[in-house]
Amino acid sequence: MTKIQPTDRCTETIIDEDKVKQAQQALLNGLTATYLADVFKALADPTRIRIISILAHTELCVCDLAATLGMTQSAVSHQLRLMRQMRLVKNRKDGRMVYYTLDDEHIHDLFRRGLEHIEHD
Repeated sequence: MTKIQPTDRCTETIIDEDKVKQAQQALLNGLTATYLADVFKALADPTRIRIISILAHTELCVCDLAATLGMTQSAVSHQLRLMRQMRLVKNRKDGRMVYYTLDDEHIHDLFRRGLEHIEHD
């Protein structure tokens, strides 16, 4: 019987100490890596991505977001609360209305770059 070798591993172990030191300098610390993973988890939800796609173009109140998405205000508010905790969106209150926008340009850039990546040939 022939043993199949995995193609994602080295067949020999040869450590390049200089490259390892460079890689260690670039390595994120555990807390930063965890927070970044949490941001990507928050972005991994299709409803949240759709909300970001809307807010990348305009500020909207919860009721307008709900109407645009075809969802209840309660369901949209739940998503927005999670997104606000992750600093993906921010809100402002104007009388009895609550308006949402992307937290900052970084979120818009993350969305745009991800979209460019999947649309790239």
